Amino acid sequence: MNAKQARRPNNQGPQAIPSLLVVSAAFVSGFCIMTIEMLGARIMAPYFGGSLSVWGSILTVFMLALACGYLIGGKLSARRPSLFNYAFFFLAAAALSLPIIFLADEIMRPIFLAVEDPRYGSLLASLFLYFLPTTILGMISPYSVRLLVENSDHSGQKAGLLFFVSTLGSAAGTLGTSFYLVLWFEVNEIVFGTAAALALIGMVLMIAGTQRGHANDL
Repeated sequence: MNAKQARRPNNQGPQAIPSLLVVSAAFVSGFCIMTIEMLGARIMAPYFGGSLSVWGSILTVFMLALACGYLIGGKLSARRPSLFNYAFFFLAAAALSLPIIFLADEIMRPIFLAVEDPRYGSLLASLFLYFLPTTILGMISPYSVRLLVENSDHSGQKAGLLFFVSTLGSAAGTLGTSFYLVLWFEVNEIVFGTAAALALIGMVLMIAGTQRGHANDL
């Protein structure tokens, strides 16, 4: 076997990472990020209004959370990446999205009463409501890349594909939420649907990871 053959990955058989599943999961994560972000101002409007400063607070928190997620996800991807860990990101993001539904008033009311300036009140409320689930969702992209990269020769191609798909998901989430979902459903119903979609993807990944683990034992 020559050096070129030695570097060639074995993509056949049950041990191969299901690329379509990972790519689809990246699309869903991008969709969900933008769905929650687009709903952010509407959720906070009863307390802080819908001004440009409120949007600025929400966007800042989302960008910081995604930056932290990219960094953490990249570090975790270097430690024996697996579909089990990947599934956990989706399940954790789903669980951490639920306070947006059930605890939003309890979180925003004391901040509204304590902080007079709606700019800083909305920034603080955004941190409590959106930072953790968005950080977890940010971890998905770099981890997705690591799952699919088989050798350094294809790393750029795989990264480009995943970021392309994730961004398409974000665009779909932006238009889908602002054009249709807000007309058809209540805000809490949309957030709950987002959490349910993340949980479903997490369970599918967990099952795929289990099957792959059993195949590796054969």
